[in-house]
Amino acid sequence: MSDMKIAIMGAAGRMGRELARAVHATSGCVLAGGVERPGSAFLGQDIGEIAGVGNVGAAITDDALELFTSIDAILDFTTPDATVAFAGLAANARIVHVVGTTGFGPDHEAAIEAASRHATIIKAGNMSLGVNLLTALTRRVAEALDADFDIEIVEMHHRHKVDAPSGTALMLANAAAAGRGVELDTCSVRTRDGHTGPRRRGDIGMQSLRGGSVVGDHTVIFAGDGERIELTHIASDRSIFARGAVKAALWGRGRGPGLFAMSNVLGL
Repeated sequence: MSDMKIAIMGAAGRMGRELARAVHATSGCVLAGGVERPGSAFLGQDIGEIAGVGNVGAAITDDALELFTSIDAILDFTTPDATVAFAGLAANARIVHVVGTTGFGPDHEAAIEAASRHATIIKAGNMSLGVNLLTALTRRVAEALDADFDIEIVEMHHRHKVDAPSGTALMLANAAAAGRGVELDTCSVRTRDGHTGPRRRGDIGMQSLRGGSVVGDHTVIFAGDGERIELTHIASDRSIFARGAVKAALWGRGRGPGLFAMSNVLGL
């Protein structure tokens, strides 16, 4: 089988460059191009040069429609609106779409699900192996412990992150809710301020911290009477997300349309 041709959405951004480096370093892949917004100073430049891996003969463009006709997959860590637009184009081109974007609303989620009827979409709030193992563990622990154990999720990211809670925190909260056999919407608590009264039994709390250059810290706390269990994942290098995204793209090659998660890719 020929090498998989992969393009990067948001190619000149911090995560876009990390994704490009990961594709270039992975056997069985070819870095085949990138997309940036109209007017970007990086349009026409070689994506390999921008990523620091040398010239690869693939320019950054603002014409995703044309690029999608000649590639096998896209890696997309952009914005919710951009991701929805890319999902529609990927569905028409019948290519693999790996989504690491976070901050989606209900309309975005519905649009992505509709696109997955025609494209292979692998979507996760976090692409790292460690976080996906943490998610599986969170569900198992929540299944094992009853609501006498209060669940709180604390996440911290760099000062530039624009959405909260993080996509990973939402993954973990949904896993905890699934373990409890409840819907997260019925028990989620995201803010506390002033005289809130006592904590409601069964609530799942999420707290977001922002500062510095933190790549991503997540802790799930199960707090009972006289004891506490804490499950923590600390990311110190963005390359873990990029490597996971490339792994997802390779896993998706040749599969039929559908909406998949990293748990499918990793067999968890």
